Amino acid sequence: MKDVAIVGGGLAGGLLSVALAHAGFSCIVIDAAPPEKMKTAGFDGRTSAIAYACARMYRRLNLWDAIAPHAEPIKDILVTDGDLASPSRRGGVAGGFLHFDSRELGADEPLGWIIENRLLRNAIFEAIDAHPNIELIAPAACEKTTPGHSGASLELRDGRTIKARLVVAADGKRSRLAAAAGIRAFNWGYGQSGLVATVAHERPHNGVAQEYFLPSGPFAILPMTDNRSSLVWTEKTAAAEAYIASDTEVFLEAIKTRFGDYLGAVHLSGPRWCYPLGLSFSHKFYGPRLALVGDAARAIHPIAGQGYNLGLKDIAALVDVLSEARRVGLDIGDEGVLARYDQWRRFDSAALALGTDVLNRFFSNDFGPAKHLRRFGLGLVNRVQPLKIAFMKESGADLGRLPSLLQAQG
Repeated sequence: MKDVAIVGGGLAGGLLSVALAHAGFSCIVIDAAPPEKMKTAGFDGRTSAIAYACARMYRRLNLWDAIAPHAEPIKDILVTDGDLASPSRRGGVAGGFLHFDSRELGADEPLGWIIENRLLRNAIFEAIDAHPNIELIAPAACEKTTPGHSGASLELRDGRTIKARLVVAADGKRSRLAAAAGIRAFNWGYGQSGLVATVAHERPHNGVAQEYFLPSGPFAILPMTDNRSSLVWTEKTAAAEAYIASDTEVFLEAIKTRFGDYLGAVHLSGPRWCYPLGLSFSHKFYGPRLALVGDAARAIHPIAGQGYNLGLKDIAALVDVLSEARRVGLDIGDEGVLARYDQWRRFDSAALALGTDVLNRFFSNDFGPAKHLRRFGLGLVNRVQPLKIAFMKESGADLGRLPSLLQAQG
């Protein structure tokens, strides 16, 4: 019997297996997609913003050396509430500004890093292959889980049965495992979709991430290596689908209207993707011999770039809870143990889910009074240094009770 069976071998489930194995637990990872497919550029065109506190976990798990050459540091973040009427010198929109400068934190590290998801997956799969405490079964589908007194049984579609003391659902938004365990979730869509594309540009970005709040939704320009940037562009779904279907010239012209010319000539560097956006939040993050992590627990709007960081905090917190349970001789699948994980992670998750929901609704419109109020708010945060520092620490996943894998050393 394994200690932990993880259903879902993506960025959350795969990394969880490495973290648990590093803590001395035996793990088995089950995923429906073959690893070779998940490693390809065409599988997932997104990038992830890794907050500086979350990057500490990658270092402690000895994954950072493989990732560092592909990670672009975020030195500054510029947030603009604007419109497309009059391009500014900084970019394609004009309006109120908020500037986060990593030097204001007083530490010799950036606010975070931008890394392509496929490169994160490659590093995680290499660590899985190298660790004797991790077994990977993929492609394989979990058809049913049955919790019992001393463990749980997982029935795979090919007829195999896996036994583990604890099952972790890392199977994404609208988790099948959570639903089968009777864990309800709030789900609603925004009527928006996220367009994702990579562009190469003539001038260096100097590690500056920009987010423009436009009436249709936020438009983010995230710095990448090799003089590239990742665009995460929110539009009403019908418009997003039309942009995806448009020819390259039309798509580039729409980008330039929002992007401006501050980075010089711009061209596409890879394919385009489109993802529907919505909010999903589970009533609780555990069930009988079951814990939820990542998007299986909650999925939020990408407006603040914190979705994956929430999953990383889930991973670190679950490792701490299970390690403490084992230390005092408790069953790691006991509901009392899992309830402690739930208590730790639900409040932080709920606060950020609500915050991103409010931000998206408040900023994704062109209502005059709201525009004046949010520009006043951006200016206020920009002027009040303690408030700005608090926002930067929250963005860096460095506020509140931190799991041991996320704590600063020394």
